[in-house]
Amino acid sequence: MREAEFVTVAELVAAVAQGESGALWRLEGVDRQLDANLVRHLPGTGGAAYTEDEVDVMLVVVEGGGTLTLDGTTSRLTPGFIGLLPRGTSRALLAGPEGLLVLTAHHRRRGMSIGRSTPAPDAAPEPCALHLVCARCHRHAIEADARYCTGCGTALTDRPTPRQARRPSDA
Repeated sequence: MREAEFVTVAELVAAVAQGESGALWRLEGVDRQLDANLVRHLPGTGGAAYTEDEVDVMLVVVEGGGTLTLDGTTSRLTPGFIGLLPRGTSRALLAGPEGLLVLTAHHRRRGMSIGRSTPAPDAAPEPCALHLVCARCHRHAIEADARYCTGCGTALTDRPTPRQARRPSDA
């Protein structure tokens, strides 16, 4: 069983230099279902609009202010602002003159992948991925062609090639 994590925002902010930006804190642990980050944006900084296609994001303004543009609609950000940024929406944050400190939370994303090959129509079916288990964190692979663990990034070994047929005696 995982252990609970507890920390106060004041402790996190006090432990980081005032001029430092980026993620001040994030949830740890390979078997968690949630990602959360405390992020500081320096005054006047922000990113270009982008679309998040994979997860809904909960945004909570802890300190400072700025603006959030979500699908072309701009909202003023002040401490205590809570917003749900649905997946598939275009969003951009811009920190105001006092900077911006936000807490974000969302369902943990799947591991990164380089790309997928599309098998030919007459290709043999992919083997079952259930036999692919990470030796480090014991997470089961979620894709038959997985090369790395989606939980901890460890290379998966002893995996059959996609064209190897599994005999009933192998099950």
